[in-house]
Amino acid sequence: MLRVPVSLFLLVFTLLWSSIGLATETFSADGPTDATLSLTDMQTARRHKALLANGVAAGGILVWGLLNWDYFSRTPQTKNEGWFERTSIEGGADKLGHLWFSYTLSHAFAAWYRHIGYSEEEAAIFGPISSIGLTGLMEVGDSFSVDHGFSWQDMTANLAGATVGWLLLRYPDWQRKVDLRWDYRPSLSDPETDISTDYEHSRYLLALKAEGFEALRRPGLDYLELHLGYYARGYADYRPGLPDSRRRTLYVGVGLNVGKLLRPLWNTRLFDYLQVPYTDLPIHLRLD
Repeated sequence: MLRVPVSLFLLVFTLLWSSIGLATETFSADGPTDATLSLTDMQTARRHKALLANGVAAGGILVWGLLNWDYFSRTPQTKNEGWFERTSIEGGADKLGHLWFSYTLSHAFAAWYRHIGYSEEEAAIFGPISSIGLTGLMEVGDSFSVDHGFSWQDMTANLAGATVGWLLLRYPDWQRKVDLRWDYRPSLSDPETDISTDYEHSRYLLALKAEGFEALRRPGLDYLELHLGYYARGYADYRPGLPDSRRRTLYVGVGLNVGKLLRPLWNTRLFDYLQVPYTDLPIHLRLD
């Protein structure tokens, strides 16, 4: 199950929010020019910044885990959570949550690496490595938790997300064509304090953007997207012996490219990772 410290969640979305200054800019491998600094000094400075960012994130995970997730309260254990079976813990929605977060984290850290002076090629490697390291640290911490355990399914999803993140960083043309997004629609009457595990109000989707395909770059048409998504409902309140309302749903639909719509006013990549609710027309396919 995906559980993310608030501090790490805020770090990721701060980087994405400011991505007009990070993810869309390209810096030289030598970083910002400064006549007073030697090449070695600049390389050392960026390495220190990279280590500091990873260290702060890792420290935040451990502190949060000790205070809230019972880290190191027992000997290590493993847990088989299943995949997308109806009888799995969250119907597979948590595995897509892991994949999406690891993917997003890899891009957020890649943006940070570019910002502090690493080349595009270096950032494309180091971003996913940071993502694997931090999500792996959370999974190892879970192995020492009374209520959880090391889940190889979760770790596999983490690795898959970082791999997809690397592929889109390595082949940037595909970033104009494909997005992985989280569509979160919270309940106003019963808000959740931990949105990272609120699968009852989450959807995960793959978006194909018309603007990324030359044949579809036509006035009006290039603002549209094709969506393929998945969500699970009824798992949060399920208890053995009670009525079983668990259900898994696939959907396809047409959506608006909100990032492109807002680009003249706000050039950000935030909407490459977050789906704005109610900006699509889906057709749902119940699997149960």
